[in-house]
Amino acid sequence: MKKLKFISLLGLMVILTLSLIACETSAKEVSVALYYYNSNLDKDESGNILCSEKGLIPVERKIKDSENLIEDTIKLLLEGKLTDEEKSKGISTEYPLEGFKLTKSELKDGVLTLYFEDLYSKTSGGACRVKILWMQIENTARQFSEVKEVKFYPEELFQP
Repeated sequence: MKKLKFISLLGLMVILTLSLIACETSAKEVSVALYYYNSNLDKDESGNILCSEKGLIPVERKIKDSENLIEDTIKLLLEGKLTDEEKSKGISTEYPLEGFKLTKSELKDGVLTLYFEDLYSKTSGGACRVKILWMQIENTARQFSEVKEVKFYPEELFQP
């Protein structure tokens, strides 16, 4: 009899373990948009690049739903992973930037404050470049209905 109880307890442990693994792997995924840039869509009649939102292109990604979905989405944008197909369509990004990362985010009363570390001042440069880098993050964040305004910290980021 004792052997039978041991086997049945072991079987129960195996079933519980398998159930936990199944729950972890079936975490709900949601679709999010990462805003990258296509300079071909952002030109005036003379072919000059405008550095405007006209060049921003939403690229759909699946991401695990979480309590920090906005922050996780921004971090995914900063990885800058584009597919070969997206690149062939003229979509580009300068992300990832060495030494640049999102350290935390706070959402209060519709204002999303994003805190970054920029060890090598990679967010500075020409006015056009920094505007595009900034717009990519802001537009990615604004897809979430609870975000009405986006602030960056430190405020010296994205300066020409």
